[in-house]
Amino acid sequence: MDTSPQNTLAETIFAGLNPEQRAAVETTEGPLLILAGAGSGKTRVLTSRIAYLIGVCGIPADQILAVTFTNKAAGEMKERVEKLLGPVAHQCTIGTFHSVGVRILRKEIGHLGRSRGFVIYDDADTIWVVKEVLKSEGLDPKVHDPRRIRWQIDQWKNAGLLPAAAEGQAAISTPSSARGSTRNISGSSPRARPSTSAICCS
Repeated sequence: MDTSPQNTLAETIFAGLNPEQRAAVETTEGPLLILAGAGSGKTRVLTSRIAYLIGVCGIPADQILAVTFTNKAAGEMKERVEKLLGPVAHQCTIGTFHSVGVRILRKEIGHLGRSRGFVIYDDADTIWVVKEVLKSEGLDPKVHDPRRIRWQIDQWKNAGLLPAAAEGQAAISTPSSARGSTRNISGSSPRARPSTSAICCS
């Protein structure tokens, strides 16, 4: 009878899992897609899989990234993994898509020549910025829909266009009589944070 720590942990991890859930936990090679409805044990499978990879397969905890949609779900995942593995669970990166993205930006944004002290704008903030730029250019926000403009900016961002390329597209699609001068708005802040730069999110 194998009473090694890894085997004991594996038994703990597998306890209560049905065959399909166990198969999902034990599959470690290649991509894996799990289709499951509400209340079917998705979080349990994911946390069990994380514990299995670290405690049984020997994958370093700091090489594990788990992302979810809500802070509540991320908190539950952290608690469950810690319950199975103990303090080593803190070495995993578990969080929401947004929180993990911000963490990466804070660490790596120096490569873009920007400060770590940036501010992330929400929907209301980005609309505010667009309105302020329109006003500064003598354009009426009631005529030039700020939401439409923000949507267009978002499309350019999703297409991977840098400002110069986006400006070129805007010049092509905008009648000359409606064009105003361009303006760099990075650094603008509706919350009066002059020392920070801004990354606008849609």
